[in-house]
Amino acid sequence: MSSITVRQAILSDLEALVPLFDAYRQFYGRASDVRAARAFLSARFDHGESILFIAFEDGMPVGFTQLYPGFSSISLARTFILNDLYVDEHARRKGVAAKLMSAAVDFARALGAVRVSLSTATTNETAQALYQSAGWKRDEQFLVYHIKLST
Repeated sequence: MSSITVRQAILSDLEALVPLFDAYRQFYGRASDVRAARAFLSARFDHGESILFIAFEDGMPVGFTQLYPGFSSISLARTFILNDLYVDEHARRKGVAAKLMSAAVDFARALGAVRVSLSTATTNETAQALYQSAGWKRDEQFLVYHIKLST
């Protein structure tokens, strides 16, 4: 039986994260661009703009999640957006995603956050089932709107 571990990523994990992040972007229809993936993640580390967690299966990197900090003016409290969650195809259905989500929620809770939010494609029923099984609730009060600023 394999051993799955999850921990907060640090800068020295960058090279392990890059291929996972690039694969994540490809999963969502983007072209592979390892150099851009490395630059993007490096900037998040350099500026303290996100918190990443990395999952290992028997010492090999197999997944990650990325949290972006935010705040709720109404609640006068910290919030987080679980923006990215990816598990390498060969490591799926082994509880990796659940462990990554749990680590992210525990981190946010430890910092006194009042909420962690995420969004997923309406067609990604596998992810939706995972979120619901982990206790996440679909928002029934608010609609989300976006305005595209660049191509």
